[in-house]
Amino acid sequence: MDKNQLGIQYMKEGNWEEAAKLFSAAIEENPHDPVAYINFGNVLAAVGETNRALKFYEKAIALDETAAAAYYSAGNLYFENEQFAEAKNMFEKAMKNGLDSADNFFMLGMSFVQLEQPRFALPYLQRSTELNDEDPEARFQYGLCLAQQDLLDEAITQFEKCIEIDAEHADAFYNLGVAFGFKEQPGKALAMFEKALDIQPDHLLAGYGKKLLENGDETI
Repeated sequence: MDKNQLGIQYMKEGNWEEAAKLFSAAIEENPHDPVAYINFGNVLAAVGETNRALKFYEKAIALDETAAAAYYSAGNLYFENEQFAEAKNMFEKAMKNGLDSADNFFMLGMSFVQLEQPRFALPYLQRSTELNDEDPEARFQYGLCLAQQDLLDEAITQFEKCIEIDAEHADAFYNLGVAFGFKEQPGKALAMFEKALDIQPDHLLAGYGKKLLENGDETI
């Protein structure tokens, strides 16, 4: 097992110090290999050294402009720092350089969501669910974007698939309730709000929707 592989194993175990030593040694042995810089950046990111981590990703990209993993890792840092336009650019570059992963498509979609461009998020969230059909959050976020485009039947399908995977996803039940409310199916809407409240009793929006229906207002 080489130093990069062993370092990754230490990262999985949460042993950041030993991982950093190995990646540092790998950089010294081969300073032109972008992989060790990406791995060292990932250690720094994990311990909150955001600015230093970005410098290592930038070094990896300088060595190899097609280093998709460096763009993806940088995108995650930008997203965590709420720099969503920068995050979007990084995830797009990761995609263009061959990173065809559910996680990258999901994060690219979520960057568009945070930039209040749900229509642009749709194809990326859809692709994420195609590559990993067992991810409840991807299903949920894809459903939200569909609902925002008034594609209620398609949104309902995604919310239902979400709760098939995660039966405790209160927000998915709540949004199913909203969708059924818009489709003038108050009985189904009420059942969904009640399910959301069973899971999360302090779910204010579900409680509000339930109260409206019980008071005879069928519009949510």
